[in-house]
Amino acid sequence: MVTIEVPAQYGYVLLAAFSTFLVGTWHQGFVGRHRKLAKIPYPYEYASYEQIQTAPPAKADAMYLFNCAQRSHQNFNENHVTALGSMLIGGLNYPQTAAILGATWAVNRVIYAFGYTNGTKGGSGRYYGAVGMVAHYVMIGLAGKSLWDLLW
Repeated sequence: MVTIEVPAQYGYVLLAAFSTFLVGTWHQGFVGRHRKLAKIPYPYEYASYEQIQTAPPAKADAMYLFNCAQRSHQNFNENHVTALGSMLIGGLNYPQTAAILGATWAVNRVIYAFGYTNGTKGGSGRYYGAVGMVAHYVMIGLAGKSLWDLLW
């Protein structure tokens, strides 16, 4: 049987994990503001290509930015589970490193969203948050190392 001892510094990991909940909540508001500006009613998730092509320029820009904000939120949701899980697992053996990586990931998700909605066509501004993806992959590796240490 394996015994898991939670390190004294694990609270920092939990704080970083909690910060991801705040970022997720912020994303909801960010998308909501862009939805209002673009006048996209619920339950529509995105403005269609046809809607954007036939809209006046200012409305088309607002719709495009709404789609970018929505996509950045979707990307956050797609990555949140693995980032959070790997942070919590990795933090069992490496709490400071996991907390720093988790906080880096959370901050860069906001940078990613702002970059994605900076008006650059093709959403290339999202690359400003690329450090977050590096942190994400390192956290996955850290979780694997923690599990290795725990089991062998």
